[in-house]
Amino acid sequence: MKNISTKLVPWSLTLAAWGSSLVHAAQDLPGGPAVNQLNLHPPVTRIAVEQHNLHWMMLIICTLIFVGVFAVMFYSIWKHRKSKGAKAANFHESVKVELAWTIVPFIIVIIMALPATKVLVAQKDTTNADLTIKATGYQWKWGYDYLNGEGEGLSFVSTLDSGHRAMSDSGNVSAAPNDYLLKVDNPLVVPMGKKIRIITTANDVIHSFMVPAFGIKQDAIPGFVRDTWFKAEKAGDYYGQCAELCGKEHAYMPIHVKVLSAADYTAWVAGEQKKLAAKQDDPNKVWVLADLVARGEKVYAANCAACHQANGKGAGPIKALDGSPVVLGATADMMHAVLEGRANGAMPAWKQLSDTDLAAVVTFTKNHWSNHTGQLVQPAQFVMARSGKFPEGGGSAAAPTAAPDQPAAAAMPAAAAAQ
Repeated sequence: MKNISTKLVPWSLTLAAWGSSLVHAAQDLPGGPAVNQLNLHPPVTRIAVEQHNLHWMMLIICTLIFVGVFAVMFYSIWKHRKSKGAKAANFHESVKVELAWTIVPFIIVIIMALPATKVLVAQKDTTNADLTIKATGYQWKWGYDYLNGEGEGLSFVSTLDSGHRAMSDSGNVSAAPNDYLLKVDNPLVVPMGKKIRIITTANDVIHSFMVPAFGIKQDAIPGFVRDTWFKAEKAGDYYGQCAELCGKEHAYMPIHVKVLSAADYTAWVAGEQKKLAAKQDDPNKVWVLADLVARGEKVYAANCAACHQANGKGAGPIKALDGSPVVLGATADMMHAVLEGRANGAMPAWKQLSDTDLAAVVTFTKNHWSNHTGQLVQPAQFVMARSGKFPEGGGSAAAPTAAPDQPAAAAMPAAAAAQ
C-alpha cells in the first residue's frame, strides 16, 4: 500500500501532461506542490506516512464497497427484469438480511477506526519534545519564538518575499519561479530527526498552520493555544500555507520550513545568536531624525507596504498613511495606534515590536511622502508608553528622561496604520 502513492504520481502526470502547455513552464517544487499533482504530498515524517496509508486503505475499502453494492444492484435489475417474466417476492422481513447489513458494516467501521484512532492519538502526543516553537499568526505573516530546546530565545517574523508580492500585484507571472508565493524572508529552521512541538496562536483572526509534507495542520486562534508536532526524517525545504481564510491577503501567508542536519542546525543557531546580540538596541539611545527615518523605511518596506502600499495610500479598508490626520497629529495618537490597535483588531496591536523599531516606523511615516511633520519619536518614549506614560501634544519630541531598561521584543512588522 505504501508504494501505491509513489506509482500513481508518474501515471497521473502523464495523463495530465496535455494541459501543461496551457500555462507557463512550471516545475515541481521539492517539498512543495508539484505540477499536475493529484496525490498527497510525499511524506517526510512517520505521521505523514501513516496518513498516506490510511488514505489508501480508506479509498480501497470505499471503492470495494461501491463496486460491490452497485454490482449487486445492477445484476439484480438486469437478472430480474419484468421482460424476463420475473416476479417480485412477497415478504415483509428477513432476520438474516437485517443481521448481515448491521454486522458487516459494523465490522468494516471497526477495521477502519482502529488504525485511524492509533494515528490520531499519535498526532496529538506532543510530550517529550526536543524543541518547542510558538507559531503566531498575524495578518499576514508568521512569527516564530523558540521557547525550549536548542535555539531557545530566538525569535523572528517570516514574511512573503517582497519580489513575489510585487510580481503578483503586476499580474505578470510569466517568469514566476517554482517557489512563487512560497518564498519568505526568514524560514522556520529545525533539526532533522528531532521531535518539534509547534504551539499555535494568533494575534488578530483565526489562522491555520499547515505543512502537508509533515502531515500537520493546526488552527491558530486568538486568545487560545493549540499544539501539534512533527519529526522530519529528511533534510530539505518544505512548504505550506495558512489554511484558514484570514482576510484579503490570505494568499500571501506562506510557510517555509528548512530542515537541517544536527550539525548544520547547531551552526545556524550560533549564527542567529550572534546576529541577535549584534541587533540589541539600547532603548535609551537618543537618535537623530535622519537615522531613525532610514531605519523606519526598512521596517516599513519589508513588512508594512503589503497592506498600506509603498506609496502610503492604503487600499480598500486599509486607510492611507499619506496625509492621515492621525499620522499628522499628536505623537501620542500614533503611539496609541501601534501599541493598542484600532477598529476592533482590524489594525492589530504591535506590542511585540521592539521599542526602537516602533519609534523608527512611526517617525518614518510622520516624515515621508507628503508627511513632513518634523516630529521624532525616541525609543525611550515607547518604553514609557508601555507603562502608560504617553507624551502630551504633538510637535518635535525630545528625548524623555531615561527610563529603566526593558528587553527589546522580537522585531515584528509595523502596521503603522491610521485606523
